[in-house]
Amino acid sequence: MTTAARTETTSWAFRARFRRAAFGWKGTQLAIIRINEALAEIRAVARHDPASAADGAVLLLEKLSPALCQIDSSSGALGNATYATVQELAPMISNAPVSAAVRQKWLDRLFEAIQEDDPPYIESLGDHWGELCATQELASAWADQLLPILKNVLRERKRGTYGFFSGTSLCYSALFKADRHDQILELLAMDPHPIWPYLVWGVKVLAARGQIDEAIEYARQRAGSTTSETTIARFAEEALLKAGRRADAFNQYALLANQANTHLATFRALAKKYPELAQDKLLAYLVASTPGEPGKWFATAKTLKLFDQATRLAWASPCDPRTLNRAARDHLKKQPDFAMQCALASLHWMSMGHGYELTGLDVQDAHRLAINAATIIQQTQQAQAAIEHVLAPDRPMAGWMKRSLGMPT
Repeated sequence: MTTAARTETTSWAFRARFRRAAFGWKGTQLAIIRINEALAEIRAVARHDPASAADGAVLLLEKLSPALCQIDSSSGALGNATYATVQELAPMISNAPVSAAVRQKWLDRLFEAIQEDDPPYIESLGDHWGELCATQELASAWADQLLPILKNVLRERKRGTYGFFSGTSLCYSALFKADRHDQILELLAMDPHPIWPYLVWGVKVLAARGQIDEAIEYARQRAGSTTSETTIARFAEEALLKAGRRADAFNQYALLANQANTHLATFRALAKKYPELAQDKLLAYLVASTPGEPGKWFATAKTLKLFDQATRLAWASPCDPRTLNRAARDHLKKQPDFAMQCALASLHWMSMGHGYELTGLDVQDAHRLAINAATIIQQTQQAQAAIEHVLAPDRPMAGWMKRSLGMPT
């Protein structure tokens, strides 16, 4: 049986689950489950028949937007799931061992799906169009097909008339694959305000020529107000890393490019990308990047078991007393010296008025943990002296803390 025949005879279980308007307004979770099931089915076939798996990938991408069109996607979860689906399936289609005729049929089907993509769940597929073509010849043919429309749209935009073409990213991607790089720069020069998904192709052209600094400057000069500094920093870092300029990438762009939702996640992203940096030095660099707020890195240092640094950070600037109490409790037996410092720091910051909606129980926990840890390392007198210091009358919350501890005020 030929490859082309095999791709037409595979029976896909997900086909029936992705009929048009298959999911209701509140169907986000069910849709994500069904997408994951479909991906698992395609992966299973890919292990022994990559051509048939790619055909299934094309089918799923065709069906996504029509099936999901009635779902409330305002949470963003469905958009993230469909974007990840495109990122996984596009390389599978690109690398499939099929004839040019089969690939052309796939591209025709996917192009039609992109035109009907409303809501736009598979629009990122256009960024992969050149690779989906697999050969420079096919990519060039697609570029020739799309160019006249794109040029007309750009002429309208240059005259001040808004114009949009759903094949814009496809055209740029096909031109890039076909090594028609000068045409990409010419088209972008026609666009008075290119958005980043289009502008990035000009940046890629310069980077591919080895003109890394020029590519970064081009991005900075042409990017409009809708392009964030983080987006540019991520491109610049990646380009410099690919060029082997790791020091430049780290010193100039790494911090902005790898900002995450938590300090620990930021640290881990940087540590993974720059394994040559020692943990303590990387942490010190990050602490220095937030002057006046070293305490915010306490939890990161503690999680990394950098206890000396964590101790210094706990005292350097306000830390959440409850976070310090948890650290003291969790490390009481294995790191009693660290636990004592955490508990004392907790009492210190509470006495200075830091902390959110604290209660007397928080004060009692910190006091008990400080004494218990001090007893283990035989530093009870030192701990008592430190506690007396934080409960001095000149501390704004000392009176409340003493009452919480049953001490005379």
